[in-house]
This record gives sequence, structure tokens and C-alpha cells, in this order.
Amino acid sequence: MSAASTAQAVPNLDALRLPLTQASALERLRLVAEHFPGTAVFSTSFGLEDQIISHLIFSNDLPIRVFTLDTGRNFQETYSTWNKTLIKYQKPIEVFFPRQESVQELMLAKGPNSFYESVDNRKECCFIRKVEPLNRALAGQQAWVTGIRAEQSQNRQTMDPVEWDAAHQLTKVHPLFDWTWEQAVEFARANSIPVNPLHQQGFVSIGCAPCTRAIRPGEDFRAGRWWWEDLSAKECGLHTTAHHDGPDPVVEPVPSPSH
Repeated sequence: MSAASTAQAVPNLDALRLPLTQASALERLRLVAEHFPGTAVFSTSFGLEDQIISHLIFSNDLPIRVFTLDTGRNFQETYSTWNKTLIKYQKPIEVFFPRQESVQELMLAKGPNSFYESVDNRKECCFIRKVEPLNRALAGQQAWVTGIRAEQSQNRQTMDPVEWDAAHQLTKVHPLFDWTWEQAVEFARANSIPVNPLHQQGFVSIGCAPCTRAIRPGEDFRAGRWWWEDLSAKECGLHTTAHHDGPDPVVEPVPSPSH
């Protein structure tokens, strides 16, 4: 798609931005359902924010399809939370898996832990296990709801509740963009929402088990993801040369997220 045609494809989001900014999380989700009937989806990884959004969608019978990506490397605690969510709400959660042939080829060529060896290898694994399945899940959709919050990282501080996702050619909406972690914890507690037990062990951002660790007090929300990569390498895309093949580093868990 040319730059010109891409620019023409970008919708005017102003009609959504102001009402979404002033609305509650539930009202934001209602607006998404109204503006994108039958073409709005929500991707959950069963972390705290995603559990809150699933609760709002399921409890209010909103016509927003919920799906998850099973990378094949998830924590057992994540599967447990997934199962508890199905039991509590009795609503379907679609699942997208990586293509079996791609995983087999990766394992044959590089083994099960190639992502520790270089940034390119890690991105290759992420593409096979997460990006390609996500592309399939979002195909044909017009709106993608996420659990992103502005507080989660520095580059999200000036974010809007709605944005245009050029890569997937759809509108992306963040119903909890202005929520704090404490607010999310309290809401989950007050509404008896199933919470991933990894949060009580110091995990804030939850991804694949080999690539996620608990964070230390004062660390960035995303510090527990791909922690072995040199920061400069992550920013400029250079390979790291150190091999890391063993147990995750021992990290002292942070206090309960409610603190």
C-alpha cells in the first residue's frame, strides 16, 4: 500500500477521541461496540488489566469478541487464570496458536531457547509465536481493544485512548489508558475478578514463561520482559552475543501489587 493510500485509509478519530477521553472504561467499551458493530475484538493475555476488560465485556454482554494467543510457552498460572475466567463468566474466549510448521522449523534449526542468543532470534520467536497469530486474529476487524495503560512505560505517557494502528489498518482503543495500577487492583478486588497469581509474586507484565521475570522495587513496568537484552541493543536492534541458557535469574519479588 502506498503512502498516499495509507493516509487516505486513516479514519478521522476526533469523533471518538473526546467522548472516549471523558467516559468511564465501561462507557468506552460501549462506544467501541456501537461504532464498530460486529468488527471489534479484544486480545487478552490474562494479566490484571485484561481481566478487568474481560469482566466489563462479559458482565455487560457487550458484542466485542474476546481472544487470546497461546504461544505454547505460557505460565501455568496463566492457564489457571484462563480456566477460572471461563468458569466465572461462562463466555467463550477464542484462541489462536502459532503455525505448527513454523514452530517445528524453528526448533529443528535453532532449538527451544534460541531467543536468548540474539535480538534477531528473539524477534523471530516472537513473530512465529505471537505476531503471526495476532495478524490472523485481527484480519478483517475494524477495532482492536487492548489493556494498555499510560502508566506502564515512558513512551505511553502522552497516549490517547484511541489511535490508528497503521500496521493492522484498524482503530486501536485503550479503555484503561488513564487508570493507575492501584485503581486496577482495587477494581478487581471489589468485583471478585480472577487475578493471575503471578502478580502476587512480583510479575507486573506477564508474557511467555522463559521471557518474563518478576520486577524489583522501583523498576519499570516492562523491566521483566527480555531482561537479558542490553538496553542499547533493544533500542538500535543490534545482536547481543552473550549466550543465556539456564534458569531465570533469582529476583526478589516486590510486595503485593496492592501496595
